[in-house]
Amino acid sequence: MKRLSITTILILVLAFLAFWVDRPSVKPLDLGRFGYRDLKIHQGLDLKGGVHLVYEGDFSKIEAKDHEKAHQGVLNAIERRINALGVAEPTIQKGQIGDKKTIVVELPGITEIEEAIKMIGQTAQLTFLEQKGEGEKMGWVETGLTGAHLKRADVQMNPQSGQPEVAIEFNAEGAKLFKEITQRNLQKPVAIKLDQDIISAPTVQSVIEEGKGVITGQFSITEAKNLAINLTSGALPVPVKLIEQRNISATLGPESIKKSLVAALLGVFLVALFMISFYRMPGVLAVLALAIYSGIVLALFKLIPVTLTLAGIAGFILSIGMAVDANILIFERMKEELRTGKTLGAAIEEGFKRAWSSIRDSNISSLITCLILIWLGSGLVRGFAVTLALGILVSMFTAVIVTRTFLRLAVGTRLEKSIRFKI
Repeated sequence: MKRLSITTILILVLAFLAFWVDRPSVKPLDLGRFGYRDLKIHQGLDLKGGVHLVYEGDFSKIEAKDHEKAHQGVLNAIERRINALGVAEPTIQKGQIGDKKTIVVELPGITEIEEAIKMIGQTAQLTFLEQKGEGEKMGWVETGLTGAHLKRADVQMNPQSGQPEVAIEFNAEGAKLFKEITQRNLQKPVAIKLDQDIISAPTVQSVIEEGKGVITGQFSITEAKNLAINLTSGALPVPVKLIEQRNISATLGPESIKKSLVAALLGVFLVALFMISFYRMPGVLAVLALAIYSGIVLALFKLIPVTLTLAGIAGFILSIGMAVDANILIFERMKEELRTGKTLGAAIEEGFKRAWSSIRDSNISSLITCLILIWLGSGLVRGFAVTLALGILVSMFTAVIVTRTFLRLAVGTRLEKSIRFKI
């Protein structure tokens, strides 16, 4: 009984938190190292309008051990360029289609599509600058040292200070140029420019003759890693090519959302009506569990966050059907146990035990399909798979934990008679 009470309290707390997150007026949430969440539903391009682009990187000239670093570097370079365009709420993420590494870019509300494509498609350009002139005429000029001369950039810990620093190494030609630059600029800054931005301007402390040096400063680990990745994105010029482009009309959004909401509400209403009319009190408990299920899934969409598309909404609606299906399996097993003369408590436990294998196997097979779609698919297909997978995982929790807890609570109360004879 104590365990049942604890489980009930945990379910109620989880439901309260989920519905609190689901409120339209909820304020943004700072999760510390887990990031900042604005707690709103992120609409995909098919609901908001814009352009969807998929770029494939050519890593053929990069050593296998540097692929992941170069992939992240390309993403950072593209993200920096898109931010320069002033696009609101862009989505830029690494992807993979089979063994090909891609960058998926979604630009809501973008109008200058060709300009965006041209800017994104350029290879990151890394250059080293030194100061020339005096007074107001002082400015940065190129030294001839570029990312093509840089062999590597890695984060390491300074053995004396314990602070993170970025170690850089140039090839033979770069080492010669770097030696000349450091000779000319002792106790002066040398700037590192990536595309149009100066990302660092360390002061030269000594002449560097072997083409190996370190960039020190008051770096955090994250800042040092980001600097190394940015350097790598210029040092490892990875050409990208546009392999998919979709222009989405903004007028599709409101009408699609309206129709999807009507379909979802109608579907949920009909399912709830069927469950209550056919199973009576257990159906009511299943509908309550379904409401908690919906609240948890929507809260996860906000917290992760999941960019919701029409395909994603379809995946969510399908997962509702799968959640109800699990309850039907459980109730039918319970009916079989009650017909043998078992008590309600024993029928509940045995019914869940016998239904679990069917629920587990069907949901796992669906999850495997979702994982394949997430790995091989992109865009709308991946959105459908993500929302369906989340829905399946939560439905297993609500069917096996929430519904069973509600039924256990009914044992020994006035509800037991209605459950026993109506099921």
